[in-house]
Amino acid sequence: MDPHITLDDRRDLTGSLYRQLRDAVLDGRLRAGEALPATRELARRLSVSRGTVSVVYDRLAAEGYLTARVGAGTFVRESAAPSPSRRHAPAASPLRPRPAWTGLRAWPDGYRDVPYDLRAGLPDTRLFPYEAWRRLMAAELRPGTHDVGDPAGLPVLREAIARHAGVSRSVRASASDVIVTSGIQQALDLVGRVLLEPGARVAVEDPGYPPAHLLFRSQGLRVTGVPVDAEGLRVDALPDDARAVYLTPSHQFPLGMPMSLPRRRALLDWARRRDVVVIEDDYDTEYRYGGRPIEPLQSLDEDGRVLYLGTFSKLMRPVLRLGFLVAPPALHEAFRMARYVTSWHGDPPVQAALARFIDEGLLARHVRRSRRVYQERHELIAESLGTGFTDRLSLVPSAAGLHLSATLSGPSDLQTVRAAEAEGVALFPLSDFAVTEPPPNGLVFGYGAISTEDIPEALTRLRRVLG
Repeated sequence: MDPHITLDDRRDLTGSLYRQLRDAVLDGRLRAGEALPATRELARRLSVSRGTVSVVYDRLAAEGYLTARVGAGTFVRESAAPSPSRRHAPAASPLRPRPAWTGLRAWPDGYRDVPYDLRAGLPDTRLFPYEAWRRLMAAELRPGTHDVGDPAGLPVLREAIARHAGVSRSVRASASDVIVTSGIQQALDLVGRVLLEPGARVAVEDPGYPPAHLLFRSQGLRVTGVPVDAEGLRVDALPDDARAVYLTPSHQFPLGMPMSLPRRRALLDWARRRDVVVIEDDYDTEYRYGGRPIEPLQSLDEDGRVLYLGTFSKLMRPVLRLGFLVAPPALHEAFRMARYVTSWHGDPPVQAALARFIDEGLLARHVRRSRRVYQERHELIAESLGTGFTDRLSLVPSAAGLHLSATLSGPSDLQTVRAAEAEGVALFPLSDFAVTEPPPNGLVFGYGAISTEDIPEALTRLRRVLG
């Protein structure tokens, strides 16, 4: 790639060109082994004589930055490694981030490669039907197939999502109610932008989903954790001044219990009386292994105050970054404009491929196949932890999703997780999910990324850690 060169100082053309090419090598814009333009070509671009360029090339070659190969051209010398200090912008600057960004840390704190991966939130990408997806993407990437997309998403995908959510999740929605997003995080960002003023209080489950809390805080919102029990979020503990409630009622993250029907109705009644928006994150409803289907808050809502968030990350591949938001008609245009001003539109080829993936029944087929695999892993871990694995762990009942949680007695969950990692087993401590109050001491067992055959050995290693 050619460096950006400007020769504003016409009094010292040779010196200016020399310094810019030297700096491009030193800071890595011109990489080792990369070819430079021919002297005639660069002279034409810069409107200088060919002799000026030749003098600069010769000087840089003599100083060890470039090397000339007869008949091939001029290249950056392999030994001309860039200086790391030159790659950064100036250190001194008067610019500072808003206070809301101070102290925020990404979660989780990096992913380390381990032989036995029991971290929650990761699907098994080996189960994904790559050949079918490749065929659909190839068809959508033909020349002239797509141009700029609708900020709300391609109409064909919004229609497909409305049907899919209605069949698989009992969501009441038409295509016009659907806003296609780049996953749950962007949906939450849009909700904050459209409905919540900086300084407003958002109530969230405690323990709960850390990336959501981080996003709300980055928007200048006040986040308050609300305890959960065996029936889900405790409505009686909601703060009086909350303007929004964010929760995962179908499969509480990370503990795993569903919110009971009486508790759901109590929440909707509370939200109606106090004019509060309810943000329902239904991140893995398709993976249910027993019991009655859980009716979403959105289908119980008679006032149009529930915003329903869904994702395809757990069904397909997280790297695709595909999700959706279902909103009442009064908010359609505002959400569409919020999507427009933040990222204009999504990825039309990917959206079109997903629409066909749904319409051809490929998504439903993939879910059925992967559900059988995940159910086997779910039952294997639940049975192992529930039958004399160790008296230090007590399993939290759950019949859905890609993870199970267990409370832990004895050493702290963080110490246990660190010791387990030394044994080649990765999993999350419940303390990672704290919001306001310390959560129960415990462990979260994800079974999306680990093969069924590896689970027994992973649990054997963990048993050694627990003693």
